[in-house]
Amino acid sequence: MTQLNRRDALKIGGAGLVTAAALPGVAHAAPSPFFRHGVASGDPLPDGVVLWTRVTPTADSLPGSGNGPRTSVTWQVATDADFRQIVRSGSSATGPERDHTVKVDVRGLAPGTAYHYRFVLDGVASPAGRTRTAPAPDTDVTSLRFGVVSCSNWEAGYFASYRHLAARDDLFGVIHLGDYLYEYGTGGFPGDGGVVRQHAPAHEILTLADYRQRHALYKTDPDLQALHAARPWMVIWDDHEIANDQWSGGAENHDPATEGPYAARRAAAHRAYAEWMPVRFGPDERIYRALRFGRLADLVLLDLRSYRSRQVTGVAVDDPARTITGDAQMAWLKDELSGSRARWRLVGNSVMISPVAIGAVAADVLGPLARLLGIPSGGIAVNADQWDGYTADRKELLGHLHDNKITNTVFLTGDIHTSWANDVPLHAARYPGVPSVATEFVVPSVTSDNIDDFLKVPPRTVSLAAEAVLSATNPHVRWSELDSHGFGVLDLRRERARMDWFFVSDRTRRDATAARAATFTTASGSQRLTRSWL
Repeated sequence: MTQLNRRDALKIGGAGLVTAAALPGVAHAAPSPFFRHGVASGDPLPDGVVLWTRVTPTADSLPGSGNGPRTSVTWQVATDADFRQIVRSGSSATGPERDHTVKVDVRGLAPGTAYHYRFVLDGVASPAGRTRTAPAPDTDVTSLRFGVVSCSNWEAGYFASYRHLAARDDLFGVIHLGDYLYEYGTGGFPGDGGVVRQHAPAHEILTLADYRQRHALYKTDPDLQALHAARPWMVIWDDHEIANDQWSGGAENHDPATEGPYAARRAAAHRAYAEWMPVRFGPDERIYRALRFGRLADLVLLDLRSYRSRQVTGVAVDDPARTITGDAQMAWLKDELSGSRARWRLVGNSVMISPVAIGAVAADVLGPLARLLGIPSGGIAVNADQWDGYTADRKELLGHLHDNKITNTVFLTGDIHTSWANDVPLHAARYPGVPSVATEFVVPSVTSDNIDDFLKVPPRTVSLAAEAVLSATNPHVRWSELDSHGFGVLDLRRERARMDWFFVSDRTRRDATAARAATFTTASGSQRLTRSWL
């Protein structure tokens, strides 16, 4: 038994608690004092999906506190919104050892089917969520749409992008490409206009309790809650889920002398993430995984932080011993791409794979002179935290696509807070005739700073010159926009893959509007992008 019964819950909830008798003995709460952090679903399979919530059974059972009793939470999956046709149900125990989170991998569902789900504690129901299973592997799916997002910094603004995606009724689900939350203390990475809303805890997060509290804060956002409840999410992590520019053995934003062993911080961050996110993990905490959507698309989700070598600069980026994927993940990725029988191969890729260099000629143009000059094979990279800093792995992966004639590979990328449409060249040489082996859609940040924010200049001023230089130096970059915040919508059909970029009017306003800014399409078999003008 919990220590807070339904009558107590009604008292605590006050005017915010709305009850309805959809089922005898069950009260719907909006919001419920038991279910303050919403509900979520993720990683849809043809026969199953992961369901998530977090309960607050007593007033002191706060996230990260370690307080509160163990309790049992009922979950229900139904084909109707009134929960009169319940097809799966069960109970799950939770307590302070897992921060009172509940995560259930529900199986035995029908493929390609919409479901409603909820959780019940002491007769009080959570808000209901809506999810969907993936189509059966042999289904000839005609179309799919996904919302695509990245880099949502609480302190820099509001999550209006999530609100606009939640309002759409044409999306199968949401692909989040990392930096779901940020680890900084308040003011450590604010927006251009300062701290719009303050992080909690206010200090930089280091411990398990800290990471739990930060996850909890983000899941109080009403727009984030709405989007989680509306669609299944497919999520990967990037660096800020632990610390900035992390690699396998440390991070730029971690000082062992003052913050303790990196391994302890990483373990705390990973545990909190596993508790608070609707993600299905594999053996040894493996988060890279594949999801399949009939014959139309396979989606592989990469972990480009846990196994990577430390970031370097100069010719060291070409060292073949360096890796961004790790050997096991690279072998798995190549097997997934080779074995896919879907029309489209989508790669959830947290950092840009297309080469980007400014003001430098690639080494393979200069030949032996490049080594003497200290120029890496792809030129002098703008950002060695991307695949540009791990050129041997990139060469291996793109060579695999080319040598095995694997077509229709689309990289979906986040991390750099800006928008790009790229033809992915086989290698980084900047001369005509280099074949394109894939395409890449890079989505902007939901809120995190980009060029005009960092430089504190008006939008569409300095960035216009930077975009022109990028295009002149990198002809495979078909388009870039370095100022705006927003989201993408990926529209897949057998004959083409299309990305629409939407930009919000003002990230500091919860009621920001959104407008479509650009559209690029790659035709099946082409490995090239074309722009559709608005």
